[in-house]
Amino acid sequence: MGACGANEQELFDQGVTQLEASEYNKAIGYFDRVIEKNESNTSAHNAKGVAYFQQGKFDEAIVAFTTSIRLDSSSYKPFFNRGNAYLEKKAYKEAIRDYNFANGLDPQQLDIYYNRGLALLALEEYEDAIMDFDIALQANPNQALVQFNRAKAQLGNNDPLGGMESLINAINLDSNNGPAYYLLGVTQMSALGQKEEGCANLKMALSLGYKEAQTWVDDFCQD
Repeated sequence: MGACGANEQELFDQGVTQLEASEYNKAIGYFDRVIEKNESNTSAHNAKGVAYFQQGKFDEAIVAFTTSIRLDSSSYKPFFNRGNAYLEKKAYKEAIRDYNFANGLDPQQLDIYYNRGLALLALEEYEDAIMDFDIALQANPNQALVQFNRAKAQLGNNDPLGGMESLINAINLDSNNGPAYYLLGVTQMSALGQKEEGCANLKMALSLGYKEAQTWVDDFCQD
């Protein structure tokens, strides 16, 4: 059946196909046609928000997610998605609020814990951030970014040994993580006085293109 005579579900499915193909404007066009047929189609509003989000149009995405929530507040997805848009806008308190709603609706969604941890980390709520990262890692400890951000929360929480352990885990999972080598080197030198080990990691960070390590190498690691 051609698009002109397509029904609501067919239009939605075509929109999802365009969304998955990164054809975001085309996807929005299909979702708008779904909404013209049924303005109460919460999935279309949510999916339209995802298309806007992928384009970096976070304000438009928030409007779409909010409409989806207003029509049906029983799904975690638009709350989670709106939280992600707020996270991108650095509106961390608003993001946490939405992640809390999403978590209450579906506690099994592990991405909620990680993303809420990022927002808590940004607000320097280190202990709560660590708790969320720990939950994400319980399900799968082999997540380099979670280990890395957990390390940042631990260092912020004055736990250099725990932070170093998490940084080593992150590096073992992703040997190209320059910022992890940098943080590990700085912590080794500043917290434990381990100059040789710290300089080796700072130089590794620099070799991976993490230029912030240059000052430390110049100041402390010259032979």
